[in-house]
Amino acid sequence: MSLEEDFLHLLLDAIKTDRLVLPTLPEVALRIREAVEDEEVSAGKLAEVIASDAALSARLIKVANSPLLRGRVVVDNLQMGITRLGITFVRNLATGLAMEQMFQATSEYVDARMRASWEHSIEVASISHVLAKHYAGLKPDQATLAGLTHEIGILPILTIAEENPALLEDEEMLDRIITQLHPQIGSAILKAWEFPEELQNVPMDYVNFGRQHDGGADYADVVCVANLQSYAGSDHPFASINWNEVPSFARLGLETDMEVHEVDGIAEDIEEAKALLS
Repeated sequence: MSLEEDFLHLLLDAIKTDRLVLPTLPEVALRIREAVEDEEVSAGKLAEVIASDAALSARLIKVANSPLLRGRVVVDNLQMGITRLGITFVRNLATGLAMEQMFQATSEYVDARMRASWEHSIEVASISHVLAKHYAGLKPDQATLAGLTHEIGILPILTIAEENPALLEDEEMLDRIITQLHPQIGSAILKAWEFPEELQNVPMDYVNFGRQHDGGADYADVVCVANLQSYAGSDHPFASINWNEVPSFARLGLETDMEVHEVDGIAEDIEEAKALLS
């Protein structure tokens, strides 16, 4: 059995027997979720929870003042920002932003891979936010979280690879392993985190380019299109996929010859969303 086959077998067996060590949500995200589960939670109470993370607090205030939300009054404190954004929006956005700290490793190579994945996730999340807002009729904050977590399954793979130097010596082999397994692992992570079912399926479904389903666009459709748009014009394998054969575009009502980065108004919103997440 080759090293690649051995590693795939190891990971698949660990997934099937629930022995794969999955990452846990950052503590601040867990505290925010716990607070929001109280139906009577106030903006002031939630502000107390978030205030323990100064960087996160500052970023949420920045989002509240963003042109994307176009508020008339400048937000200068966290409670006011939460009131403008809404409890659910804050929970989703704070969860996504807190995840950034997870994309770090001790070895230089794996750390670079994780940071590249996070940067790509920001790009996809930014496009997802705008697609949900302008085309899909879905919640932009939920779409943003879907974009930020669509590659979360890469983390356990890279963590294990970091302990197996032979895997790190063959980048193409590692890429093949990640491509094959990260969707399945990603969905397992989001299920363990008790994310809404509509988000749990995104890591598996966004790469199913021929996926058919009843009803309108869902978050997997949004992330599927956002991901393909993010690779347009690059040398990534996904750049060669024929968009005319991807039903998600039709469900979003998006022309397959349109690149969102080139549309006035849309392109600016994407850059604004990216600036807020970066």
